[in-house]
Amino acid sequence: MLCLKKSLILPLFLVPVTMMAQRGPGRLAELPKDPVVEAIVAEGEQGSQLEQLGHELLDGIGPRLVGTPEMKQAGDWAIAKYKSWGIAAHSEKWGEWRGWQRGPAHIDMVYPRLKSLEGTQLAWSPGTNGKAVTAEIILLPDVTDSITFAKWLPAVKGKFVMISMLQPTGRPDNNWKEFGTAESVIKMNKERDALTEAWAQRIRRTGYTTRTLPAALEKAGASGIISSYWSKAVGANKIFGANTKKIPTVDLSLEDYGLLYRLAQSGTTPKLSMKIDSKELPVADAFNIIGEIKGVEKPNEYVILSAHFDSWDGATGATDNGTGTLTMMEAMRILKKVYPNPKRTILVGHWGSEEQGLNGSRGFVEDHPEIIANIQAVFNQDNGTGRVTNLQGQGFLHAYDYLGRWLTKVPQSVRQYIETGFPGQPGTGGSDFASFVMAGAPAFSLSSLSWDYGTITWHTNRDTYDKIVFDDLRNNAILTAVLAYAASEDPQKTSREKIVLPIDPQTGKPKEWPKPVSPTRRGGLD
Repeated sequence: MLCLKKSLILPLFLVPVTMMAQRGPGRLAELPKDPVVEAIVAEGEQGSQLEQLGHELLDGIGPRLVGTPEMKQAGDWAIAKYKSWGIAAHSEKWGEWRGWQRGPAHIDMVYPRLKSLEGTQLAWSPGTNGKAVTAEIILLPDVTDSITFAKWLPAVKGKFVMISMLQPTGRPDNNWKEFGTAESVIKMNKERDALTEAWAQRIRRTGYTTRTLPAALEKAGASGIISSYWSKAVGANKIFGANTKKIPTVDLSLEDYGLLYRLAQSGTTPKLSMKIDSKELPVADAFNIIGEIKGVEKPNEYVILSAHFDSWDGATGATDNGTGTLTMMEAMRILKKVYPNPKRTILVGHWGSEEQGLNGSRGFVEDHPEIIANIQAVFNQDNGTGRVTNLQGQGFLHAYDYLGRWLTKVPQSVRQYIETGFPGQPGTGGSDFASFVMAGAPAFSLSSLSWDYGTITWHTNRDTYDKIVFDDLRNNAILTAVLAYAASEDPQKTSREKIVLPIDPQTGKPKEWPKPVSPTRRGGLD
């Protein structure tokens, strides 16, 4: 239940959205039909451009790593697309980032037999200067302490160093649960846990961390770094950034990494040939793409549709966050067509460098206090291709009132999947809605059904167009457009009154609302 006394700490309570439209026990309210909502639904279902937008952005342009030419190309594409729909749009610089561009990578085992390997250079990895480098593999040793490791370090000169644990299984957990005996599953889990802890100890005893170790190996003369960050799904590896400045860092598939590791472990010293063609480029502008449908009655109050535009570049960033990007673009297209003269201004923000710390949205919040002070609501989507199933109040005391009103306008076929949690707690990270919440603006995450997002596509080499579930995206675009319409038309300005946060056990006093964080304005250059 909703506690009306601000002095009390409010618990989280869940409300199925279907309950919000009821009058009397078990009876749905017969709300008057809204022609704008009906038009939104018709356009979203019958005129959808999601597949074509996804093809153009993800297949045609590809990944959108901050600082790369592809990010700039994608930004230009988005602006042109908005303008073709009659929506004003522009690029807004908030900082600068290291310029870099991925190129072809060829990684081959040349001894004890020939085999082309499946691997991906990490973001910002140095290349091999146009040449193929051939060298032996060496394993990270299990030393007793950092002094012993320092004595071993010269052994890496001229070699490729493997720095990841050998996985005991390449089968995902659900495969083991379905087919393994109870005893074998328990055994495998214990073995993997033990190996993981042992490998963490091995890294610690070097005197370095997983982040600082590559630089030490580079300084000692290694020819390259080889890792394997398995995502616990067949064929999927996490692809992040390199921590070397002169030698390449590549991630190998679990299968090929295991092959090399076992060969080296058994006494056969495998050799690799590696040719990595990446380019260092001049420092690039870091930017957001902002689109606008101007309000006619309250143009200085804002409803903001939000999704980060950048991605990691192991694949094409289809579900992180191509799907959020497509949802917001499609919602804006629909709104411009069926609701071209909103009461309040509707903005869309496609943020840059979310993956490095919400930098684009933090920059926008810091640079536009006049907008932040007059936000009606922010709707952000950023956790995969699934239909939206959860909406939390983010610690705003009266979010139940206005979100409840708006959700009753959403068609039952869309809102039936959604559970709400009020009043919730203020988000401090995870995605760009938190940048606004921390500044005290009512911002909400449209959280989605998983579709195994965490293992199959989140930051992996398998985050591609074919993983998109377009029926769910159509659902989400309609939801977003209706919420934006309802928020724009609401005669009431949303309340920013906050709950009293839980007691901090260290101080015995209520925790404080999180404070805004400044963006990294110049990144990747240290």
